[in-house]
Amino acid sequence: MTMPLMKPKRKNPVLRTRQMNLPPWARGRVALGMTAAAAEGRFELQACKDCGAIQYPPREACHQCLSPRLQWKPQPGEGTLLALTTLHHSNDLFFRERLPWRLGLVKLDSGPSLIVHLHGEVGEAPTRVHVGARLDRAGQAVLIGFPPDGSEHMADDKMLREMTSDPKFRKVLVTDGKTAVGQAMVQALVKAGAEIVWVGHAEPWKKLPGFDDISKMKEVTLVPLDLTNGRSVTELAGEIGGKVDIVINTAEVHRTFGISGRRGTDVAKAEMDINYFGLLRLAQEFGPALRARSADGVTHAAAWVNLLSIYALANYPAHGTFSASKAAALSLAQCLRAEMRPAGIRVVNVFPGPIDDEWNQNMPPPKLAPSALASAIVKALKEGIEDVYPGDVAQEWLERWRENPKVLERELAAGGH
Repeated sequence: MTMPLMKPKRKNPVLRTRQMNLPPWARGRVALGMTAAAAEGRFELQACKDCGAIQYPPREACHQCLSPRLQWKPQPGEGTLLALTTLHHSNDLFFRERLPWRLGLVKLDSGPSLIVHLHGEVGEAPTRVHVGARLDRAGQAVLIGFPPDGSEHMADDKMLREMTSDPKFRKVLVTDGKTAVGQAMVQALVKAGAEIVWVGHAEPWKKLPGFDDISKMKEVTLVPLDLTNGRSVTELAGEIGGKVDIVINTAEVHRTFGISGRRGTDVAKAEMDINYFGLLRLAQEFGPALRARSADGVTHAAAWVNLLSIYALANYPAHGTFSASKAAALSLAQCLRAEMRPAGIRVVNVFPGPIDDEWNQNMPPPKLAPSALASAIVKALKEGIEDVYPGDVAQEWLERWRENPKVLERELAAGGH
């Protein structure tokens, strides 16, 4: 049974600060299919379209019939642990700092044999295990053997915590606590065990519903933050930037209409100023501090979360300029992910469908409740997921977009959603 993680003691300033080293990250293009699935929380292996054989490791031709017709398919992951070992020495810089490290050989029920990292609750071989795919600190897929029935504190496993960004005992910045999503996010983080939640708020003279409730939580500290003001972002980064472990950017401006529905560019500029330039200002000020603390103990800096929109994938004309601003933010978030990856900081992009808020009042259900969105973000942090599409609408749009982006564009242009 995994022992519950205890609140870390204050860092001893005399001890050396561990520098970040990434686990081996080189992958061929074929193997990146497994990484793409793990980024969304799925365990997939190649299956031959001709003979049905399941492939591992990834390859370009079937090991059984030599057919090149291989397709990535989700796997149940059930199997038997045949053997295990514990590393007490490694020449790799990443693992040398984290020994001992358990590894095992697993025979999947579907056929292939895999070498996997082992969760601490997996017993001696032979025993049943469940194999799942996770992203490691380098952002590449690795396989982990889990016990069939985990304990209450299995997420506190030392090895698993290296692969995830669990908010437990971490210090989190939520950039906008005045929206329904921001408030739900704060409540979900407190419930998940965050030690401190800094909650940004611009325009303190505005008394919005629910804001007083979260401000009374003992874990919550209100901080002035206006993402349209570079000085505001710089001052806050100077005050708490070296302490933040997770940044969750919930700030956004959302207005309806497209190009011809309104005159001028003021609204579109306001959307870009928060949704795109606000993210840019935040990344420039807080990004370096997170990268510097990415190996700093069990509560090291771990993640950056961007609240985007499923409209970033294909423009929804009824919310046209908002869609465009989120598409720009998505491109910037991909750049941020590339820059954060060498430090082992996970950038999580969240693509919700219509949220049940004031800007989607006239849109028919289904709509995503702010609390459900917040729960999905916390779940993604705990499970090490990189791209999240919460809600039925987001899942449907994603499927249609992957099937044929041009068809989805035509459907949206014709008034569909």
